[in-house]
Amino acid sequence: MSWSNWSGLLLICLLGAMSPGPSLAMVTRHALAGGKRNGFAIAWAHAAGVGMYALLTMFGLAVLLHQSPRLFMVLTLLGAAYLTYLGLRALMSQGGIAQTLEAGNPESAAQAARDGLMISLLNPKLALFFIALFSQFVQPGSDTLAHFTLVATPFVIDGLWYTLVTLLLVHPAVLEKLRARSRLIDRLSGVVLILLAVRVFVTALA
Repeated sequence: MSWSNWSGLLLICLLGAMSPGPSLAMVTRHALAGGKRNGFAIAWAHAAGVGMYALLTMFGLAVLLHQSPRLFMVLTLLGAAYLTYLGLRALMSQGGIAQTLEAGNPESAAQAARDGLMISLLNPKLALFFIALFSQFVQPGSDTLAHFTLVATPFVIDGLWYTLVTLLLVHPAVLEKLRARSRLIDRLSGVVLILLAVRVFVTALA
């Protein structure tokens, strides 16, 4: 892969990782509730899902979904359903993030990782990203190093971005202010996730 092609891939992956959406809402919630451990867990589990999409794209995901719109519809609706579940869970949480910590029963790193992996694998925006943009960098006859670069770049960029987000969120000066508004953050994240789910449903069924 040439330097210019990799630079283009890097820029696209950066913009994709930094765009706000359900992933950012969930990383925020887990980082505030479970600290660095949970924040890092969800960040790199989410990145693993992104890496899986990159790997699948190299093996023909873009072609498969283009030829089978029904498969893409199923993926989209599953993603919307999972967003709805996450939104309802946030809305119905008992007392917010700070109260969860005080009760001594915060969600585990494994639960954070599960949410990170699922929200990336069931995110239709990621599927569209890899079909419309990432697939352009997949070239027939590429060598092993090029294939490794294509998978590693989005994986590393996504993981590092949400790691940075976690580190910013758990900074003492920021953390106390956010935890004081934990109930509001729970409610807002729930509303955002449900609104995103509604938009996905409407777009898919239009």
